[in-house]
Amino acid sequence: MPTIMINGVIRQYDKGTTYEKVVSEFQPAYNNSIALVYFNGKMKELTKRVEKDGVINFITTKESAGHNTYIRTAQMMLIKAARNVLGNTEKKIRIIIDFSAGNAIYCRVVGGIRVTPELARKIQDEMRVISDKNLPISKKTYPIDDAMELFRRQNMTDKEALFHFRRSSTINVYGMDGYYDYFYGFMLPATGYVKKFEVQAYQNGLLLILPTAENPDELEPFEESPKIFAQQLLCSRWGDLVNINNVAQLNKRICAGNLSDMILVQEALQERRIGEIACQIHDRGNVKFVLVAGPSSSGKTTFAHRLSIQLRSFGMIPHIISMDDYFVNREKTPIDIDGNYNFDVIEALDLELFNDDMNDLLAGETIELPSFNFKTGKREYKGNYMKLSESDVLIIEGIHGLNPRSTEDLPDENKFKIYISALTALNIDDHNRIPSSDNRLLRRMVRDSRTRGSSAQHTLSGWKKVRQGEEENIFPFQESADAVFNSVLIYELAILKQFAEPLLFNVKPNEPEYYEAKRLLKFLDYFVGVDTAAVPTNSICREFVGGGCFPV
Repeated sequence: MPTIMINGVIRQYDKGTTYEKVVSEFQPAYNNSIALVYFNGKMKELTKRVEKDGVINFITTKESAGHNTYIRTAQMMLIKAARNVLGNTEKKIRIIIDFSAGNAIYCRVVGGIRVTPELARKIQDEMRVISDKNLPISKKTYPIDDAMELFRRQNMTDKEALFHFRRSSTINVYGMDGYYDYFYGFMLPATGYVKKFEVQAYQNGLLLILPTAENPDELEPFEESPKIFAQQLLCSRWGDLVNINNVAQLNKRICAGNLSDMILVQEALQERRIGEIACQIHDRGNVKFVLVAGPSSSGKTTFAHRLSIQLRSFGMIPHIISMDDYFVNREKTPIDIDGNYNFDVIEALDLELFNDDMNDLLAGETIELPSFNFKTGKREYKGNYMKLSESDVLIIEGIHGLNPRSTEDLPDENKFKIYISALTALNIDDHNRIPSSDNRLLRRMVRDSRTRGSSAQHTLSGWKKVRQGEEENIFPFQESADAVFNSVLIYELAILKQFAEPLLFNVKPNEPEYYEAKRLLKFLDYFVGVDTAAVPTNSICREFVGGGCFPV
């Protein structure tokens, strides 16, 4: 009889007892649902069984891994409900889990079906039936050929193609009431765990609205972000243009040896979009301050340089400056709750000086721009004088560029705001999307290793704090942008793979970030890697892997 320590309490359980049964004893003491457990430091689903002595820690839906497990299970239930409502699979109707939109997941319905509010209500009602039945969700390991045949019978050709590139000889398949699927990540043990959800018809697709990790037991109303949503739809169309919407299609193109042409098309699409934004700035006629903001590793610096070139083609004279040069001196830098300097809050900037300098430039005066010395923590002046002529325009890069407080003293007619997003257009397959935050995390890991000598463990350990800063200081203002630019390239994960894998393999089993490193390694294993030879030197991808033509 294995002996288990839980929250400092010793318990003994019969060998073979499920973690779900163990959880049922302790769940009343937790405010949020327990979704997974750590057993001796290794994450496990609740369907797994106690086999030996050890220590159990619980993971609730308020934590990232637990919340993602809830989302994944809800998505499987949505697909099952849609198949029940729409009928047999011979119609070749596909539900594609496309992208996240706030507290919702946007899903496309492919196969000639018109998505109406009535259809969305029927699917929601069927999901509710599935939840109320508390159907068990099984997990079984299949030989790869058997799994591919199983998916083939369900018209899941995307999965059949994906596993053509699989190195392993087996695949874990989840089952629910005669429906079988593959999901990248853990699942809950039964459908009754998913109680909070709503399904709406939206933009010719379905919105699956779910609780957030911050408030996992309440369903908040869906808040529209039309500019970001339009950019996400554009991403999907770009994938259609090059006929690459999932990893299998990308891998197939790589293996065929004709990736270079697709890279050039992708880069051309981005360049065209940058040109369109430059045209907007020029045609407005009175823009003097182009404010560029976006989350970490969104490619702001390279974008600013490429935008500068496009503006020059219109006869404008751009100058790039960083809002970071307006940091307050170190002794005035705000402190976070852990006692560390917080450079992400807007109070870390000397907004009065920044606005005074910009207004002086607008008035035709000559000013000396500061330069912040990050080693000494002091603002310095090195003779960088500037005076704006009629053709001059400033491209101001900084995470607070869209926050109205940062430029509150500047005339609105002289400002043009750009939000740099990093929205991943590629899916693993129809039912497994790639979170944009994973793409940015890999970008940052590769870049920081190359430019700062940072380890993957260091980048992973600070990522949660980075994401919190983005939620507080960047995302709330994204819809105020005059233009949105998506910096993600469909091919880039196949490039980043070569650089990220060695870094992730260096994360040690005794380090807290080990599980996350293993998760990312498993994710990268889906991709066939390629080198950087075909990547243009002005590509945003070069900001992270190196070899670019811009000083980034």
